[in-house]
Amino acid sequence: MPVGSRDVPRWRLAGRVAGACLLAATAGIHLDLYLTGYRTIPTIGWLFLLQAIVGLGLAVAVIVLDWRTVAAAGALFAMATLGGYLLAMWVGLFGFKEVRTTAGISAGVVDIVTFAVLGVLALMGLGLPLRREAAAARAEASTLVLTGRAAAGLTGVLSAMAAVLLVAAAAAGAGSGPTESSRSTVQLESTTIGGVRVVTNPKGLTLYWFGRDSSSASRCYGACAAYWPPVLGRPAPGAGVTGRLGTIRRRGGSIQATYDGHPLYTYVADSAKGQNHGNLVTLNGGKWFEMTVSGARR
Repeated sequence: MPVGSRDVPRWRLAGRVAGACLLAATAGIHLDLYLTGYRTIPTIGWLFLLQAIVGLGLAVAVIVLDWRTVAAAGALFAMATLGGYLLAMWVGLFGFKEVRTTAGISAGVVDIVTFAVLGVLALMGLGLPLRREAAAARAEASTLVLTGRAAAGLTGVLSAMAAVLLVAAAAAGAGSGPTESSRSTVQLESTTIGGVRVVTNPKGLTLYWFGRDSSSASRCYGACAAYWPPVLGRPAPGAGVTGRLGTIRRRGGSIQATYDGHPLYTYVADSAKGQNHGNLVTLNGGKWFEMTVSGARR
């Protein structure tokens, strides 16, 4: 039933508008994350784009169509999105392990509220025939429509369970990250990616430098350092590593390795040797570059 019909109760119309706005909000968050860096992550990037497209499509459908199935689809979509986030936080998804960020937690909260709003509308029979003169419609409604209290109670319990899981995932991801003493050493190695010799850590993961850093200070902390873990410890040259090695002291006292005056990082989206998904990515307020053996180059 189109928006604006006089047969649609105001509370139902308000619920549909709220549900549509929430779907659009979570889609917008995922689209922003896709455009600002997630597009470089294999499989996960396309899933973020798909989430944004489907979320916006469902938002329009919830506004235009007064159907119980549409509200149910929106509720299940929100819960599936939250489930994917929690799975990526706990055990990883398609080789990618998510880290705790404000954007991720915010999207999770929006997903829970979206499920609660659209879940109530779906359970209360959104879209069932409303013409009072139709006895068959009244009979159908009397058997399928739950009371407002029952609908709210059921979705409330499920939403509370989802909130507990989100809080647990956020708490599990709240660690301070790896630490190194000033005496620890990290061996720098090298490998060839796309015809370019790049510097790697001992596991063979590509090392990067941040365009906003200086030779004496890192500007990557908090959520930035979660996605771009700093290389901690005093660097030692491995085979083929010929650049000038050094260190800086990060806030908190840890020692970070530098190469030709640039603090070094890995990228959370790289999970195997030969990957450089972070090269030329603009994220966390600046551009990132792979560190080549011959030195930093843009």
